[in-house]
Amino acid sequence: MAHFVLVPGGWHGGWYYSPLVDRLRAAGHQAHAVTLTGVGERAHLAASSVNLDTHIEDVLAVLAAERITDAVLVGHSYGGMVITGAADRAAPGSVRRLVYSDAYVPGDGQSCWDLTTDAFRDLFLRNAAADGFSVAAPQGLDPRTTAHPLASFLQRLQLGGGGLPRVRTLDYVYLSGWDGTPFTEVHARLSQDPAWRVHSLDSGHNVLRDAPDELLEILLLGEGEGEKDLRELDRSPRMRG
Repeated sequence: MAHFVLVPGGWHGGWYYSPLVDRLRAAGHQAHAVTLTGVGERAHLAASSVNLDTHIEDVLAVLAAERITDAVLVGHSYGGMVITGAADRAAPGSVRRLVYSDAYVPGDGQSCWDLTTDAFRDLFLRNAAADGFSVAAPQGLDPRTTAHPLASFLQRLQLGGGGLPRVRTLDYVYLSGWDGTPFTEVHARLSQDPAWRVHSLDSGHNVLRDAPDELLEILLLGEGEGEKDLRELDRSPRMRG
């Protein structure tokens, strides 16, 4: 039985993962969807002091409260910043796998601001103009999205070991079906790194809308009865290694 801890991207609460949580539990695993401070049903906690460190502590609190000692951390988009920091600061051995779903993969001293595109940097500043510390959700997203703390996009991640935390398994899921993606270079770079299992889906950035079955298959790789052979997945027309 695996213990999945799912961290959403910017502006989204834990509700984003609700259908996936149900399916992971139906497959016999534990699954916990995190709502980060200042977002979603925790939007009332928004403040100028809420930053990346706050969100990392949110995930560490789930690991502690649920007594999870072998976590599979899944981060979508901005959530990649959070799971990297959480894996670095968690107790040794408590995180065994990281899954980045169309997500930022930061190194030591890097921020979401550093890693994203000019278009997203402009969006962050423009949508934070109302109060200076919360970035309003872009138009066209789910109506449940809320403003997101600007400081969490700006703060640079400090990693204790100076680089990506060492865990047993690293997965990157690249979603190729949308314009303006900031993740093309990440996908190209990690595809050449033997430490990573890299997957590509013909999907928009909202993978739970466009390719939920394929994402579930990736999450279940190597996780007991839900596992499917990688060679079988590679034959799928919607997935390329």
